[in-house]
Amino acid sequence: MFIATLIARPGALIPALVESLRNAWGGGDAVWLSPDQAAEFTLAEIPGNRWDVWKDLQNEGVDLNILPVEGRRKKMLLADMDSTMIQQECIDELAEVAGVGDKVRAITARAMNGELDFNEALIERVGLLADLPESVIQTVLDTRITLMPGGPVLLATMKANGAYAALVSGGFTAFTAAISAKLGFDENRANQLEAKDDKLTGQVILPILGRAAKIEALEQITGKLGVTEQDVLAVGDGANDLGMLGRAGMGVALHAKPSVQAECDIRVNHGDLTALLFLQGYAISDFITV
Repeated sequence: MFIATLIARPGALIPALVESLRNAWGGGDAVWLSPDQAAEFTLAEIPGNRWDVWKDLQNEGVDLNILPVEGRRKKMLLADMDSTMIQQECIDELAEVAGVGDKVRAITARAMNGELDFNEALIERVGLLADLPESVIQTVLDTRITLMPGGPVLLATMKANGAYAALVSGGFTAFTAAISAKLGFDENRANQLEAKDDKLTGQVILPILGRAAKIEALEQITGKLGVTEQDVLAVGDGANDLGMLGRAGMGVALHAKPSVQAECDIRVNHGDLTALLFLQGYAISDFITV
């Protein structure tokens, strides 16, 4: 059995649309997880016109995802940070302060879309931050970084239901440590910026945490916890996330780059991070607010 989940911004999901699709696909009774925002119904099989319908619903501001009923609720969250748990790319914000914002943003966009090697792109971008005062990291954290909507509720609800949460980023430990503590992640992994005499050197301390390291984190943490990769919900937006998204039991491309979406069956473009709770079958009444 499968479950079709329709998720939109609050107030944007019309009951008639849900009923029309349910009837067309011969689905079970619709269950509303949140009024006018999220609904689901069971299916005996995945319809052949799934992606045509997905495309039509995207134009209506609705995300459609179809998942196996079995094992929906996950025991572990493995999350990217930049443009996933926060709304910014940290290196881009540092670059703005350094006066090289446009150049770095262009490299970041190409790297996240899979057009450039992640490691080489990271080294090139970090090199442009040389001689920036190390104190600027805290300034950027305090003034330029905002949480992705729904993140606190996602973490609080999954952890209240026994899940383990790991933040694994191609960004930097100075940022993941702060975001991890703020949201309640159990651990965080990222790259480390080298600094000497209170200034950034323009170097990344090796080894670089990229696509392969995110897969290693998935393997290592599931092994430590004694859970399987099918028990994991992974979420990310960039090309360096594709490895962990493909391996996890539920790999979600969140507001992802086009090339990333093309390789993922689970896509969230209109909902916020609470969509990850709806995908697991949590109703809004189950949410833990913080």
